[in-house]
Amino acid sequence: MGDLLGEGSYGKSFFGFGQSAEIDIILDGAATRRTAEVKTEDGKKERLFLFFDGESLSGKVNITLKRPGYKLEHQGIKIEFLGQIELYYDRGNQHEFTSLVKELARPGELHHNTSYDFDFNQVEKPYEVYTGTNVKLRYFLRVTVVRRLTDIVKEVDLAVHTLSSYPEMNSSIKMEVGIEDSLHIEFEYNKSKYHLKDVIVGKIYFLLVRIKIRHMEIAIIRRETTGSGPNVFNENETIAKYEIMDGSPVRGESIPIRVFLAGYDLTPTMRDINKKFSVRYYLNLVLVDEEERRYFKQQEITLWRKGDRIRKSLQMAPVPVTTPTNGESDQVQAFEKIPTPVSEEASLEDSPTEEPAPNPTPSEDIPRVESYAEGVPTEDA
Repeated sequence: MGDLLGEGSYGKSFFGFGQSAEIDIILDGAATRRTAEVKTEDGKKERLFLFFDGESLSGKVNITLKRPGYKLEHQGIKIEFLGQIELYYDRGNQHEFTSLVKELARPGELHHNTSYDFDFNQVEKPYEVYTGTNVKLRYFLRVTVVRRLTDIVKEVDLAVHTLSSYPEMNSSIKMEVGIEDSLHIEFEYNKSKYHLKDVIVGKIYFLLVRIKIRHMEIAIIRRETTGSGPNVFNENETIAKYEIMDGSPVRGESIPIRVFLAGYDLTPTMRDINKKFSVRYYLNLVLVDEEERRYFKQQEITLWRKGDRIRKSLQMAPVPVTTPTNGESDQVQAFEKIPTPVSEEASLEDSPTEEPAPNPTPSEDIPRVESYAEGVPTEDA
């Protein structure tokens, strides 16, 4: 595993002209540490060592001289642990939310291969790694051999997962929607909060049907929001889409829904991360009539990552979860109509050019159980 760190996709080296040394970062327990897949900017995936909030990082930094017998003069050697957010439209500015530095060596000379121990104790890692359409959040170790002309630098990226916990009582989503005198349906989802390997169970019940419906589908939408104020960018991505009905329903018919989340590339819901970006998920119910007109209703859900083993002595008391109220249970909502053709599933009211009012947002408070150095939690298989 040490060779993998030094030579493979776990790190990047930036050497100047006439490089005279190589740097390897070897993590303690690398042979047994779990790894996780993390998406790269080009859409591929790489496996990185997995850490959790509050977990320590330790290991060795090996500096190998490329020309034995020659000395390497330097102005100091340091290792940093960094948490960084990069907005793709502002690549010149990296926003650091975590920055720890350890000095490994004072200015001097290296005459032979040298190894240094490092230890970052119980490091805070408040957010999960994320690579999206317009933003990237990463954690990495960086070793720098400071030189007068060109520094020698080695970086090793790390995966970080955040774990949450919710009480067993999890409010369901139940709502009537429709088009006046034409279509009334009642949809219900068993919960409003789902862990990443959960199953969404629900049903659609038709109260009034006066439109010739061709089919009905349900989709999981990921909405990434970056920036603030007038410079807000929203990107919608369809993660999964299911056809749940084919043909016109009749009054009183009930359509079951069962969506398995484990097979999809999902992250936990991320709200206002360091005031830079948010990632939210929606269930999008779409009806298509025989004239290819599309009607839909979106409902936000909360996704969270579940751990199956938590160190009890450091477990935080669960925070009560209030049931979000949307004031819609006693009235029939209007379906939004999607104009044809549909370039993307934007919600519209009466005019094709109007932006919709967002759905009522569930409570922003996400109770979380953190994991620390010992008894590191593992995800469900």
